[in-house]
Amino acid sequence: MLKPFRTIIAPNRPNRVGFSLADAAILIGIAVILYAATQFAGDRPTTRPEIDLSPSALPLYTLFSLGRMAAAYILSLPFSLIYGYIAAHNARAERVMMPILDALQSVPLLSFLPVVMVTLTTVIPGRAGVELASVILIFTSQVWNLAYSFYQSCRTVPRELDEASTSYRFNWWYKFRHLELPFGMNGLLWNSVVSWSNGWFFLMAAETFRVAEKDFRLPGLGSYLQAAADQGNGSAILIGFLTLSGVVVIMDQLIWQPLLAWASKFTYSMTAADETRSSWFFDQISRSTIASFFTRLTILPLFRVLDQRLGGPANLAPARPPRRPSIVWRVVLIGLMLAAGAGLVQVVLSLASLPVEIYGQIASATVSTATRVALAVAIGFAWTLPVGVLIGTNRRLAARLQPIVQIVASIPATAFFPVLVAIMINAPSGLDGAAVLLMILGTQWYLLFNVIAGASTIPQELKEASKLFRFTNVTRWRTLILPVLFPYVVTGLNVAAGGAWNASIVGEYTEYGNKLYTVHGLGAMISDATARGQYAVLLAASLTMIITVVAINRLLWNRLYAYAARRYRLD
Repeated sequence: MLKPFRTIIAPNRPNRVGFSLADAAILIGIAVILYAATQFAGDRPTTRPEIDLSPSALPLYTLFSLGRMAAAYILSLPFSLIYGYIAAHNARAERVMMPILDALQSVPLLSFLPVVMVTLTTVIPGRAGVELASVILIFTSQVWNLAYSFYQSCRTVPRELDEASTSYRFNWWYKFRHLELPFGMNGLLWNSVVSWSNGWFFLMAAETFRVAEKDFRLPGLGSYLQAAADQGNGSAILIGFLTLSGVVVIMDQLIWQPLLAWASKFTYSMTAADETRSSWFFDQISRSTIASFFTRLTILPLFRVLDQRLGGPANLAPARPPRRPSIVWRVVLIGLMLAAGAGLVQVVLSLASLPVEIYGQIASATVSTATRVALAVAIGFAWTLPVGVLIGTNRRLAARLQPIVQIVASIPATAFFPVLVAIMINAPSGLDGAAVLLMILGTQWYLLFNVIAGASTIPQELKEASKLFRFTNVTRWRTLILPVLFPYVVTGLNVAAGGAWNASIVGEYTEYGNKLYTVHGLGAMISDATARGQYAVLLAASLTMIITVVAINRLLWNRLYAYAARRYRLD
């Protein structure tokens, strides 16, 4: 069958790991962008609305924050589907796209903020530019785990289903619609819950960003909580926290539970499950005339149009010979290379201006933060693996625990972290323990929801076979549960580690009651350099974090992805 993309899941495809020229080009590009941000962070018009801490302001602030979160997610989902699909089906594109994904998820949020904020407020003056920048920054906190999830799903589609789609002459669109998207739906939805949780986590930073003497602030639930924490207003913190909890509960019952109940029909299994996921609101929607009318009026006609335009099993397009790049594209490419080269020179000059002692401090801080990241991921993995399997394989228990877990996961730790710091300041572990705890609170849900998604996809016939052969618990875990979970665990560990590095920016440097609390680490250096306007230090520390995370991804996680695609597929 002729397809516009070359598949990545063929068993004879060699695995490509390690560093490449694409890695170097990406790092150079990021370095140039970060340097440009430090140079353009001069005098720019800013907005600083006063945040009203009265309870009457919370409904409007909540709507503002929900709008930003929803806009970011609407951008994240199609981007993730397109990005993950292309990376999983085109070997040449994958060698460039996955290093880009590794690098971008490792870019510290506070390092990325000046680039977006200053650029957009220059091009789009006033509040509109700050609003758009806030949405883009929330997008960067939501999108990476979605892209990784769909990429992993496309790589681990069962081989017999892939061969069946070939036998039925599915073109790329039919295969995507009827096989790859349904197979990856559970992972996408569980990671969507995590994306919203991560968006809430970084909402306070996106709505209350400061750099040097500049103050970019937007009215919203995140800025309300931050202002309450800055003023030490306990009643406002409590009211804001309860409002956020209420929003999370409503979203869980009206959005996530119905979607997960709907997605349960896409579980890969040859036999019917003993129990199916249910949702009271989904049952109501299923019986809704308006919802049915809306579906027939909009969604079904849209798919019919796409089927007609993109073709079905009998409408296969002939292969097109590859085109050579036009002269215009060659000129554009040369221009980009020259600009990157000029920017690289400026980056080198900026880094060379720093004293050697700064690089020694950065190296020491990197080791400290890496130790906290490893500890946080290990602790999170230790409890999320058994709990996630328990929730994903026991539908009755899941009906009770999943809403609680999703509600707790969606409450951002940054909302109460300043208070937590004040409590733990006198604990034996001190601020180091508080920093690790924030990393755990911010990243453990990546692991838990990926484990739940993997456990919920265990085929029913394999469960019945394990009962028939009277497997012991150890045998069941070794031969059934862990092999099925392995690709999902790799995805969870990858994005959790990346999230922990980003969480270090908040966990190692926080303010409460006009007091600054810091611990030695790379995240603290980035936050301090941002606050002081020390852009050369910010550039050096940010590049160090990016290079460290990319190196770990390329040398560890990508090898595990390749191993999962080769050994642990539902074939």
